Amino acid sequence: MKLKKYLALTRAGILESFQYRMAMLVMVAGNLLYLTVVYFFWKAVYASAGTSVVNGMTFSDTLIYLVLATALFNFMEMYTVWEIGRNIQSGKIVLDLLKPMRFRSFLFWSYSGSFVTQFFFTFLPTFIIVCIVTNGAVPLGINLLYFAVSVVMAVIINYAIDFMTGTICLYTESIWGINIMKQVIVLLLSGANIPIAFFPDTMKTIVGYLPFKSIYNTPLTILLEKNPDITVVAEALGIQLFWCIALLILSSLFWKVSLRKITVNGG
Repeated sequence: MKLKKYLALTRAGILESFQYRMAMLVMVAGNLLYLTVVYFFWKAVYASAGTSVVNGMTFSDTLIYLVLATALFNFMEMYTVWEIGRNIQSGKIVLDLLKPMRFRSFLFWSYSGSFVTQFFFTFLPTFIIVCIVTNGAVPLGINLLYFAVSVVMAVIINYAIDFMTGTICLYTESIWGINIMKQVIVLLLSGANIPIAFFPDTMKTIVGYLPFKSIYNTPLTILLEKNPDITVVAEALGIQLFWCIALLILSSLFWKVSLRKITVNGG
């Protein structure tokens, strides 16, 4: 019965996504522009390096990784922080808390419809095009199953981080600067903008102890591995599972404590 309520929110999210078709087209155009810049930037990097392999990755490997990272970002982005911030500033958060569903669950499932639309309209077409253009450079085997499991946990980790960031608005009543800082940190340390293979050794070690790597680098590494070692994959998925549980608990506790700070304009 509870799942039926959640799926109703997913369906509503899908219908809402189709009401903003122009926004989707603008996003696709923006991504094409971004990927054009990425192409010429990394082409210049490899040209200046004077070698076809840098840090174990060829230009083709790097480009495939970054194209799929961009598609994965569009698929997983939920704009949760902005939603929480607006609701807190407007006072709508009080009405949300009165709903017969936990706010954290309601917010997640309200955005779940966007996962469906973004998967079919951004990630899947990008993935198919990459497979065709690269003539099979992306392996199609058991790694796809591992990748699917990894992406589910990456979505949960990303959502938990976003939820905690949005909760800070209960203290600051403004979220713009905090969210921009969060996005910069996550995109950099997760390997979404620069593959972690290009990080200095010390930086790689530090990133290994943080949850951000599990959002983009882990799923993409699993996806692009031609002969995945089950031990290595199990270890990567185990680390993701740890961060899923840890961040869900932490975000829940932070939310409960922070609710004591809630104030509504005019009362």
